[in-house]
Amino acid sequence: MCNTQYANKISKKRSANRRKNGFTLAELLVVVVVISLFVLFAQLRLFKLLRKNTFKAQIQQLVSTMQMAAAAAAESDRRYEVIIDLDEQSFLLRQITTPDLTEVLEEEIIFNDRLSTNCRFVYVEFDDGDYTYEGRAKFRAGHSGWAFGGKIVLLDEKEQPYSIVVNRLNRIITLEEGDARLLEPKYKDDLVF
Repeated sequence: MCNTQYANKISKKRSANRRKNGFTLAELLVVVVVISLFVLFAQLRLFKLLRKNTFKAQIQQLVSTMQMAAAAAAESDRRYEVIIDLDEQSFLLRQITTPDLTEVLEEEIIFNDRLSTNCRFVYVEFDDGDYTYEGRAKFRAGHSGWAFGGKIVLLDEKEQPYSIVVNRLNRIITLEEGDARLLEPKYKDDLVF
């Protein structure tokens, strides 16, 4: 009898130890649900952050493309052209190799990109007063600088305008919030000196 009581005590201790060392199915499900919620919240924040940065990344890519064209033209005798396609919502950088400026050869294209749905071109205004809301707008850079300056106006997903301003005099490309105002040429009568 002593052995049976002793065996029962040992069996009870083992089953109690098993309960203390292990998790129940309900506890495991709660842990899995909590971890899943944390992962879901992290994904939502990441997607929101990526969507927010996508607009800025696209604008920065266009600004970098314009700066690359100006810098490459300044350092060489080659001419470069950034073509903004308002209908296709795309842009490209090419090195001009032929006298025919109307045709873009495949081997001339250095970079080509399309805007996503949360970023779109609205219009392009050149510093000579010419506007374009459709078709293609071309910014040409040579050794002496940009042939024309101007601005490229884009809208983000909240319909907020941004302007990429191309300064023909100093080759600087800037990004400004809003629809930036270009400096207008002055007439002789407007100058005080």
